[in-house]
Order: sequence, then structure tokens, then C-alpha cells
Amino acid sequence: MSEVTDPVVIVGAGHGGTTLAALLRQGGFTAPVVVVGEETHLPYHRPPLSKKFSGPEAEQALRPEDFYAANAIDLRRGISVTAIDRSAMRVSLSDGSHLPYRALVLATGSTPRPLPVPGASGVLTLRTLDDARALGASLGRGGHLAIVGGGYVGMEVAAVARSHGIGVTIVERERRILARVASAELSRRLSGYHIDRGTEVLVSSDVAGIRMRDGRACGVELADGRVLDCDTVLVGIGAAPNDALARDCGLACGQGVLVDGRGRTSDHNVYAIGDVAIRPVDGGFVRLESIPNATEQARQVAAALLGAPAPEPEVPWFWSDQFDLKLKIAGLLSPADRIVVREGSKPGSFALFHLSAEGSVRAVETANAGAEFMASKKFIAQGTPVRADVLGDPSVSLREALSPVRV
Repeated sequence: MSEVTDPVVIVGAGHGGTTLAALLRQGGFTAPVVVVGEETHLPYHRPPLSKKFSGPEAEQALRPEDFYAANAIDLRRGISVTAIDRSAMRVSLSDGSHLPYRALVLATGSTPRPLPVPGASGVLTLRTLDDARALGASLGRGGHLAIVGGGYVGMEVAAVARSHGIGVTIVERERRILARVASAELSRRLSGYHIDRGTEVLVSSDVAGIRMRDGRACGVELADGRVLDCDTVLVGIGAAPNDALARDCGLACGQGVLVDGRGRTSDHNVYAIGDVAIRPVDGGFVRLESIPNATEQARQVAAALLGAPAPEPEVPWFWSDQFDLKLKIAGLLSPADRIVVREGSKPGSFALFHLSAEGSVRAVETANAGAEFMASKKFIAQGTPVRADVLGDPSVSLREALSPVRV
């Protein structure tokens, strides 16, 4: 059995892992805390990588370098955990050493899914600061950008590239962009917004191969025989959870590491947070890839390790910046939900309310509609029926949505 002086070991120096370390110290946790990160960079914000992928704005440290020493957080950069020995309660590190733990937290994130076609070794992905630098350098040489995958990362990069005058073609195998993560109505609106600004969007298009020249991608071969000439190819077709450590040591996993509401895995001494974790939400289990999700889980695990009551769970949400649109989405989408549209007073602003059969708001998708987003988070948390006629009428205050229906 490990001694109480053994550290809490956090595997992963991203947003979730470093937030957890900070919360432990803020809560008065006095035992050692070790954060192990594979990258040599100081822990940094990841959202700017796709929103500001080149230049100094893309490199934003989560906290100043002296923060970690000042708070007695042992940050070990450029080192990875290679194995977990649950019976001995210790981990093996890539430098050949071993580290005991009193509690272990997996905050290992996710990895971009590879494109399974010939020539794909010449494409770029976007997950790390080094990835962002490589993308910025490639686009800095000019030419046309082809993006394989119409998810949020691809659409964000497309918006930034077009804003810099770079030609962009998006290739999506589904019938619409954002098919797995957004409603058809939001997909329609965003697709039109991008097309109006010069982006070519190809849907229902499978990629058969990548053409290479001098070690660099120069074309995308489609299954229908077309070839898209380009100078840079970025692939964004989703991300797989980095759950190999968990699987290898026998933790319960699905498409990620299974945890309870407090972040605990099937081992009482091991937790998982962020992209790698599958957590209970709204009666089911989901894996959420967002900064708010990582922060929410860090709060839960910090409270558990501090012996404090569990914080009130936050409604899941995330954001995306595309051109001048500030997109904010909350809740979990369901195909069975009814959508009520509330148009905003400014061009491009709107809110799409997703109502259950009982008339409660289950989710919302907004663009440049901060008030509607904040109101919707409250509606979702309350779970009470609302007035659809008020939601769809921008001339009526949303405060009236909870009032009785007039007869």
C-alpha cells in the first residue's frame, strides 16, 4: 500500500490535467502533485491552434512558467508514462524511472484519426502546438488548402485561411458538414456562410488517395475520379481517445475510459478526465471533447481528492469561432427533438432551440447570441417545459418562456 506522502500523479499536461493540479492547491491539498506531459512546451491553450494557427496568438500558455514551482506542482515535460502497475500503485516513465502514486489521474486526451488512404503520410493534422506551426509554415508558402473532414476543427481552419486570402476546399464524406455534431439546420447555415465567403464545400465525397510531390501533398484524389490540386492537405476526421494505458492495465473502457460522475474509473484509486473519459450525462454515457468538459471533470476529481462535496454538474457546452461568428452550443442533441428558430437582430445571429417531446429545452445552438445561450443553459438545467411561441419570437423576452401558456 502506498504511503500518504506518495503524490497524486496526473498523466497529461493539457487543460484538464493542469487545471486539476491548480484546483488541488487552491483547495488546500498539501500532498505532492506531479504532472507528467509528453510535450516539451509549457502547457498551453489548444483552442487557439485552430482559430489562430499561426503567429504569436496561437501560443498561449495556460499559466506562467513560475506558477508550477510557486504552487509546488512538479511539472515533468517531455516524459511519458509507459505503463501502470495498479497492484503496486506506481507508473513506469519513458526515462526508465518509476513513480508511486496515492491517486492516479488519466488526462491523456485524444489523437487525430488517421486518413486510411494511399499517400496519407504527407498530410497534416492539428492537435499540438507543433502541428499548428507546421500548418502555419505550409500555408505561409501560399497556394490552395484542402481540408479533409468538415468538423469543427476543419471549419475553423477554413475560416482563418479564407480570412487571409487562402483558397480552401473542404471535402466531407457525409451529406453535410458537422454531420455528427450539429443539427442539419446549423450545418445548412454554416455551410452557406462559408460558401458565401469563398470556401468550396464538397459533401458526399470520399477521398481515395493523396498525391505527393517532393515529399509534400499536392492533390486529393476523390473516389469519383476527380483530383483536387492543392499545396497543403489538412485532415480533421475526428479524434480517438488515448486510452491505451487504461486498457493495458485492465481498466474498464468503451470508446474511452469509463468513469462515474466524480471521474473515478473501475479502480477506486484511478481517475480519468477530459477527452479520454466517457462520463455519465443526462442518463447516458458520452465522451465529450471540449475545454468546458475537461474543466468540469477536473472540478469533480479535485473535490473527490479533497474529500469535499461534489460540485453541481455543469450543462455540457462548447464554443467555436468561424469568421465573425461566435458559436456556442449547450446540451446534448437528439434527432427526435423539435427545433425552434429564433433569429437575432444582427446579420448572422440566431439561436436554435432543441425541444424534447415534453417541451423542455434539451440543447441549443447559437451564433452571436450570448443572451439566448445563457438563458438556454438555465432552461436545460431546469428541465421544465417552456413556451415554444416565445422562443421563436425575438420581439418577446426569453423571460416569458417559462410563463404559463395564454389561452
